[in-house]
Amino acid sequence: MYWPDPLEKYPMAWFPQVWYLKNFITKENIIVWDYTYYDDLDWVENFENKNILYHYPFLWDKLIIWKFCAIATWVKFIMNWANHKISWFSTYPFSIFWNSWEKVIPKLEELPYKWDTIVWNDVWIWYNATIMPWIKIWNWSIIWANSNVTKDIPAYSIVWWNPAKIIRKRFDDDIIEKLEKLSWWDWSAEKITQNLEYIVWNDLKKLLWL
Repeated sequence: MYWPDPLEKYPMAWFPQVWYLKNFITKENIIVWDYTYYDDLDWVENFENKNILYHYPFLWDKLIIWKFCAIATWVKFIMNWANHKISWFSTYPFSIFWNSWEKVIPKLEELPYKWDTIVWNDVWIWYNATIMPWIKIWNWSIIWANSNVTKDIPAYSIVWWNPAKIIRKRFDDDIIEKLEKLSWWDWSAEKITQNLEYIVWNDLKKLLWL
């Protein structure tokens, strides 16, 4: 028995625009887990700079993307340093230019976004979606194309629009609860391969017996 190797940069040699994202990450404040892929021929190997915006090594916030996520072309993650303080008379960031203007540096606790952006397991993010700072997207969610995600997305939700709104849940609550407990994405590659038909054909009864 065999299965795709998560250490391969280009898992489909005949289709190089799809690549396992983890193997291209070099920055410590970006964490990506196995089998998550990005689909884009033009920006291959430049995801950190083209798709993750306003993210600097001297800040504490992380972008964390878990397993089996599918990320489409031009998806963008806006990180914390994109924010300006809006309660002052001017939103202009004087302090970043120093030369005596640093005297008005806002305190970190005064900025509106402070924490990590996290995409959990088996999330599908469509073309040109934008994820704003400090967002949590939970397991098995789908973000429709061109959506602007400004709030946390509950597990197994389909969202769309600007700002993104929940269109519907993918399954009934009792099925969602069972799938969350099952957490097949944490299985070994061998076990996933052995039971792949049950996962993709929605055979919950078989999966629960494993």
